[in-house]
Formats: sequence, structure tokens, C-alpha cells
Amino acid sequence: MKKFTTVLKIAPAFLLAGTMVHAQTKDSATKEKKIEEVVLIGYGRQKKTDLTGSITSVSSKDFNAGSSTADQLIVGKTPGVQITGNSGAPGAGSTIRVRGGSSFINNDPLIVIDGVPIDFNSLSGATNPLSLINPNDIETFDILKDASSAAIYGNRASNGVILITTKKGSSGKFRVNFNTNFSVSTKMGNVDVLNAGQFRDFVNTYGTAQQKSYLGSADTNWQDLIYQQAWGTDNNVAFSGGVKGLPYRVSLGYNEQNGIVRTNEFRRTSLGLNFSPKFFDNHLTVNGNFKGTFTENRFPDGGAIGASIYFDPTQPVYSGNSNYGGYYEWLDASNSATGLNVNGTRNPLGLLYSKRDLSSVFRVIPSLQLDYKFHFLPDLRLNITGSYDYAKSDGSVNVSRNFAQGIGTLGSYRSYSQEIKSKLFESYLNYVKNINAINTTVDIIGGYSYQDTRSITPEAPTYYGNGQKTDFSTPGDTQRTLVSFYARGIFTIADRYVINASVRRDGSSTFWNGTDKNNLWGNFPAVSLAWKINEESFLKNINTINSLKLRAGWGKTGQQETGNFYPAFGSYSYSNSSTSQYQFGSNFYTLLRPDVYNPNLVWETTTTKNIGLDFGILNNRISGSVDLFDKKL
Repeated sequence: MKKFTTVLKIAPAFLLAGTMVHAQTKDSATKEKKIEEVVLIGYGRQKKTDLTGSITSVSSKDFNAGSSTADQLIVGKTPGVQITGNSGAPGAGSTIRVRGGSSFINNDPLIVIDGVPIDFNSLSGATNPLSLINPNDIETFDILKDASSAAIYGNRASNGVILITTKKGSSGKFRVNFNTNFSVSTKMGNVDVLNAGQFRDFVNTYGTAQQKSYLGSADTNWQDLIYQQAWGTDNNVAFSGGVKGLPYRVSLGYNEQNGIVRTNEFRRTSLGLNFSPKFFDNHLTVNGNFKGTFTENRFPDGGAIGASIYFDPTQPVYSGNSNYGGYYEWLDASNSATGLNVNGTRNPLGLLYSKRDLSSVFRVIPSLQLDYKFHFLPDLRLNITGSYDYAKSDGSVNVSRNFAQGIGTLGSYRSYSQEIKSKLFESYLNYVKNINAINTTVDIIGGYSYQDTRSITPEAPTYYGNGQKTDFSTPGDTQRTLVSFYARGIFTIADRYVINASVRRDGSSTFWNGTDKNNLWGNFPAVSLAWKINEESFLKNINTINSLKLRAGWGKTGQQETGNFYPAFGSYSYSNSSTSQYQFGSNFYTLLRPDVYNPNLVWETTTTKNIGLDFGILNNRISGSVDLFDKKL
């Protein structure tokens, strides 16, 4: 897969995008202060002018206003990153693709929030992991797009890495920030179908006598009936300041939205807490974070959208009697069981109001990060991070016995739940030293990571009102453990040449087949180079050229997401109750059947090459980058 991307920025003044940290320097000639942008990279930060990989950074001042989910904040702001809405439903989230897909199974990027990788595993009742984050708490997005940048995350980096940093408090005066948004959403238009008059004329012209007899006298626009003008409100308040050297930030948020499809609702309540004190003459920095969200959803029956397109526009909405919830339905006198025409389209409004599909999701992510700069060797830092990600979902799907959808089985009821518990411990040493004798700055890191995720899913069968138990789901108590070792060295020579090399070794229980341990481990190396051409003597005195940098990189990244916790190990699931039960006499029995597995399964590995050019001219009023990359799976 080969792709070519170009980014061009034009600004009336010096352009700063995605600023995380600023370093100030002084020009000895003009005595003017200049600001150098510093962006996040994996397990550290680096001056943007020294980057050897392809990284896009977006800060809160450039976010899209009025966004109700985190992914909407950066739509249209990130070259090489496609963000596509999954649906118009509130809280539905988006599909994110960093430089397109590269996997046969999963193409979602790794999301890291304040140093904590968020597990890929889907949570029942949650439409999107990012919908559980209050976008008002986010400070920056840093997106690692090429393998030379992302390989430090090894087996989860084939689809890129998104680093999210949340807002923090600062010492100073007590501040209160409050904002509220009110929105109204409407559908943009209808699918172009025949109206009642056109449909009636067509059937009368070309239809048979029997078909003509089915025509009604109403004029019904079914699409207008299932959609509504939806309102939403998003309210956030944040308190920040510092108490005796303890910077803090506390935030509360409440978001409520109705969907444009009737019966669709979404509510999210969030709490965020951050504190970042320093001790021992600023040698020890403590960053404590707590994120908690509670979301509630009511999902509409998706079949109503298609039914609104196909249902006969000459028929009325209501039948005039109490049968089938009072809604008009296609009938068949020969069907003595339900009286319904089994081949007829169901009434769209009947589908919506006969079903209550509810879910609630509770999620908390407390984390603590300690960063200690050694007293006897200030160039050496020890960073330790611990976190616990707990999520609990509960939901139910209830179909009323009084409507056409549930009339044959006297209604149905299904309840489900799921728990996900993820523990993370991470520790690394970072040594940064400017060696004047060889005019070189070295930045070396070496670390260890352990993450264990457990998912508990009880059985969730469907119970019909006639007493039948069906649609068996296989209960599960699954666990995945990931152990990693990583190292990276960045060497900046004469402030003109930058060399970045990294390697990560991951071991994942995903590939355990019961006997052979060789498939558990994978190695993911990367190397990249940068030449700051504008720092060379033949360009240094050309004031119109502010920056000109050539980059090149190569790296391997991995993929452990297979859609199954144990894809290499033999397991069993319940057989499908409607198509694969075993008949014994007049009774049918649900069986346990073996799942497909591959004992020789290994890592899915992607190799990426990247070459890029960054430039800025006329005091960076015009700046941009050009990237050419090649990805091979």
C-alpha cells in the first residue's frame, strides 16, 4: 500500500498547533524570546523541530467547538487521519483510521490517555470507547502515524497511536470555568421514494387486480414519522487552582441528547480529578488522575429505518383497533397463529415503540504517575505509572407482547451484563544529557510494562413470553496478559542531525496454544533519521526560510487483536438455537460446539517506510509537510 500526503498551512502569524509544552530560548543577536513547540512522543516528549517521524498534534484551542464526543474534536484537523461517523445517533462515536487500514481483523488505532493504554475490547452497551470520555477535559491529541514513531508501542501500534492528554490544574488563583451548549439536530432529507399519489398511480397502471385491491386511501410519509427534531445540551464546570503547592483541577460534566430517530436517547455524566504536586525541591512530580463516567442509552430498532422506506405510503399509521398496539399491519387470514402476513413489512412506528433497548455503562480509570529526577544525577529520571481501568455495563432488550414484533412469542426479554478489569504497571528510566565535547544531546529510555485485562460476561439468553428460552450466549471469564520490554535512543548531533532508534519486545497470552511458548513473543524495531537543512551554513542566513527538515524512517509494528481472547487455544460455544440444535425425537437441544482456532497463530506484523519534508517560510506564515509512505502487511 503506497500513499502520498501533503499538508500546507497558511497563517497570518507564527503558527502553533498542538502545543503541549513550550521551551523558551533567547536569540543572542536580537535578544528576542522564541517559543519552540514540544509535542508528545511515546514515553516522552520532543521538540517539534527535532522530530524524525510523522506526528500530528492538535491542542484545545484548535478543537471543533460544540463536539459531544472526543473524536469529533479533531475532525478535519489531522492530515492522514480519517474520522467517519458511525451513525447519526448521539454518542455513536466514529471510526478512526490512521493512514488507512493495514489489518485483516482490526484497524482501530491504540488510544493512550494520560499514559494509560485503553484496551481494545468492546464493552456491551457502549457504542464507542471515546464516547465515555468528556471532550471538555481533553487538552491535546498527538497522533503517531508512522512506524518509526509508533513502534515503541509494539504489538498494538500497527494502526497508529493516539496520545490524549487531559487538562491539569496549575498553581495560582482559584478559577471556575463553566460552559453550556444547546443544540438542535434535524435530518437533512429523505430517501427519494414514491409518495402516496405516485405509488397509487403506478399500481393502478401496471398492477394486477389483486395488487390494486391492497391499496389504501391514506397519504403517509413514513420517513417523516420516524424522525424528529432532536435537542441536546452539554454542560461542564471545572474548578482549578492550587492549595499550598498542590495544583488541582476538578471537572463535572453532563451531556444529554435525543436522536433524530424517535426513541433514541443518550446521557453521559462525568467526573474528572487531577492533582500534580511536586516534592523534594521539584525532583519528584506526582500526577494523579481520576476519570469517571456514567452513560445511559436507549437504542432505536434499526429495522424501522428500512421499513420507513419500503412501507406502503397509501396505508394509514393506525388500524382503528387495539390489535398490534393499534398500528396498521399487513394481515393474512390464513395465519391462525398471529394473523400477520409473515412476508409483509412491519409498521415502522410499531417497530420503534414495541421495543425498549436500554443500556447503562459505568467506567472509572484512576491512575498515578511518579516522576523522580535523581538528586545525585539530575539527568536521570525514573517514571512509574500504575492504573486500574474498571468498566461495568448492564442492559436489557424488551419487546412488548402487544405489538406485531412480539405477538408470535408473547413478547421477549433479554438482559445482559459485562465487567472489564484492566490493571497496568509501567516503569522506565530516562537519561537526557548534552555532551558538549561532541556537540551531541542523547536521550535514552528503557522500560518495562505489564498489563492484565479480565473480561467477565455472564450468559444472556432471550426469554419469550410463551416460556421458551432461546438465543443462548456463551458465558465467559477471559483474561489477557501483556508483558513488554522496550528501549529507545535519540541522538541530536550539532542541532542538525537526529537519529532515533527503538525496539520493543512483547509477550502476549493471546497466542498461547497450551504447549508452545515460542509464538508468545514478538520483536518490533524501528529507526528514523532527520536532517535540519535550514541549520546548515548555506541556508542559516536566509531569513525567509525558517525551517526545512528532511525525514526518513523504517519500522515494524504488531497486531494482537484477533476478535478472540484465545484464538490459538481450543474452546467451545453454544450452538445456534435457531439453526443448529440437535433433534432427539420431537425435542431440540442446544449443544456445545468447538470454535475455530489456530495453534500456530503468530503476530500480525506491518512494515512501514516513510520519507517526509517539513518546511516553514516567511516567519512560518506558510508551513507544511509532505510525506510518502509504504505499508506492507
